Amino acid sequence: MIETQNLTKTYGKDTVLNIQSLDIPKGQSFGLVGNNGAGKTTFFSLLLDLIRPSTGRIINNGIQVDTSEEWKPFTSAFIDESFLIGYLTPEEYFYFIGDLRGQSKSDIDLFLNDFHAFFHEEILGKQKYLRDLSKGNQKKVGIVASLIGYPDVVILDEPFANLDPTTQIRLKTLIRELAEQRDLSILVSSHDLIHVTEVCERIVVLHKGEVVRDIKTSEETLKELEVFFGG
Repeated sequence: MIETQNLTKTYGKDTVLNIQSLDIPKGQSFGLVGNNGAGKTTFFSLLLDLIRPSTGRIINNGIQVDTSEEWKPFTSAFIDESFLIGYLTPEEYFYFIGDLRGQSKSDIDLFLNDFHAFFHEEILGKQKYLRDLSKGNQKKVGIVASLIGYPDVVILDEPFANLDPTTQIRLKTLIRELAEQRDLSILVSSHDLIHVTEVCERIVVLHKGEVVRDIKTSEETLKELEVFFGG
């Protein structure tokens, strides 16, 4: 589904990402972990053509992301609050994203019915602008919006940050259910080793922009990661 070939990103003399080869098959729940500055957000930004590679390329379902936009209809993401439109209410934002993805208002209303527990009665019907929501509630909106239109690839950067414990648990359940029920490639970056090992079947560790671990998740994975980062 996603192929990375000889990918680098440099700023001046500093190389912040250097991935020679990394393939993510269709339907995989994929976790990306690393310390601050490891290159996680850079990799996702390249994958979404938010920045251009210095060398190499990323192929998404046969399409090179920096030379064509044909990957956009089946790819979705929530990286941070800049993906939101602050002067819209959550409902207006969901309808806007739905329209981009060929969904009617009734389609979106039906879609949102599945997320009432996840929203915890804090999002819909409050007549608040997105800019006035808490960071956690903004993140809830962004995550749910990324699922509109049933994309094949969903990219979530630090989705557990700023969420209360109840919502974190609900999000983990949601990610697991999506991975089980649909042939969805879901890519998650996180500083939280416990969360990412609970929801991802494969975990890649980035260190100073390079892949240093590529692990199929098992009962020993959390301990392996703790030893790596603790050392």
